[in-house]
Amino acid sequence: MAVDFVSEIQNLRTTMSQVREVTDVSALEAQIKDLEDQSADPHLWDDQEKAQQVNSALSRAKAEHDRIIGMDARIDDLETLVEMAVEESDADTLAEAESELESVRKAVGELEVRTLLSGEYDERAAVVTIRAGAGGVDAADFAEMLLRMYLRWAERHGYPTKVMDTSYAEEAGLKSATFEINVPYAYGNLSVEAGTHRLVRISPFDNQGRRQTSFAAVEVIPLIEQTDSVEIPENEIKVDVFRSSGPGGQSVNTTDSAVRMTHIPTGIVVSMQNEKSQIQNRAAALRVLQSRLLLQKKAEEAAERKELAGDIKASWGDQMRSYVLNPYQMVKDLRTEQETGNPTAVFDGEIDSFIEAGIRWRLAAAKAAAGE
Repeated sequence: MAVDFVSEIQNLRTTMSQVREVTDVSALEAQIKDLEDQSADPHLWDDQEKAQQVNSALSRAKAEHDRIIGMDARIDDLETLVEMAVEESDADTLAEAESELESVRKAVGELEVRTLLSGEYDERAAVVTIRAGAGGVDAADFAEMLLRMYLRWAERHGYPTKVMDTSYAEEAGLKSATFEINVPYAYGNLSVEAGTHRLVRISPFDNQGRRQTSFAAVEVIPLIEQTDSVEIPENEIKVDVFRSSGPGGQSVNTTDSAVRMTHIPTGIVVSMQNEKSQIQNRAAALRVLQSRLLLQKKAEEAAERKELAGDIKASWGDQMRSYVLNPYQMVKDLRTEQETGNPTAVFDGEIDSFIEAGIRWRLAAAKAAAGE
C-alpha cells in the first residue's frame, strides 16, 4: 500500500503546531536570553553551585528549543525529498523518504508526549527505588536487571544518573537500590513505571531448571526542591549510622558513613550509603525523605478527593508489566496493552514505547475519571 506522504506530512505539521503552542517557543526563547545574560555575569562563578545550575538550565533550554525548531526543518526536508522522488520516479529515493518519514514520526511523537506532561511535579527530576519482592534470589536478580534497564535508558538519552543507595542480596542481585535522574521531566516520564513488575523465566538459580515467577516493586518520586515546604521536626527523625556494604572505593566499608533515617510518625525509612561522607549521606537521605513525605501528602489529598467523588476505575494494578522469557519471549504492559517480543532490547533500556503508552494511558484515564 502506497504511503500518503501529503497526508502524513500535514499530520506532522499539525502536531508540531500543537507542540509549539503548548511549549510556548517565545517564552522558551526569553528564558534562554535571560539565562545567557546570567551566564555572562563575571561574578556568576563566585557561587559555583548556582553557576552550574544556570549553565545546566541554559543547556537544557537550548536543546529543547533546537529540538522543536530542528523538527520543523526535518519536515521541510522530508517534503523536498518526497517531491524529488516523485518528479524523478526514483524508487530508491522514495524508499529513503519512507524511512525518514518513520523516523520523523517517532521524533514528533516524543515531542508530543512531552506536552502531555502537565502534572504538578512532572517537570521535576526523579528518585527511583527498586525493591525485590516475592521470588527469593530470582527476585533479587530481577531487581538488579531493572536497575540496569533504567540506567541504560537514561544513558541512551544522555541523562545523568546517580546511584544513591544499594542493598545487596546474599546470593545474587539486590534487595533494593535507589538512584536519581536529575533532568527536567524525569519524574513525569518515569512516574508511569511505578508499580509491581513480574518476571517469568527458567531460573538460573534452580538446579532442576524449573520455571520461576518473581516480582519487584518500582517506586518513583519527584525530587524535592528548596521551594517546597516540607519541614520535618528533628524529634520526628531517628538517624542510625553504619558501615557501608558491597563494592566501593577507599572511603567505603572503612567508616560508619552510611545513614539510615527513619521518620517516626509514618515509619518511612530511607538509607543512603554511596556518598563519601556521613554528612553527604545524611543530606541525601533527608532530601529523599522530604520527597516521599511530600508525595504521601499529595496522595492522601487525592485519596480524599477520590472518596468524595466515588469509586473511579482508573487505578494502577499491582502487576503493571510482565517480562516473560519462557516459554515464549514477550514484555507486555497490562494497563496499556503495549508489548514487544524482544525482552533483551527492553532490559537494555529500550522502554520509550512503554513510557509513551503509559503517559497516554494515564491522560486518558484522568479524562475518563473527570467525565470528559
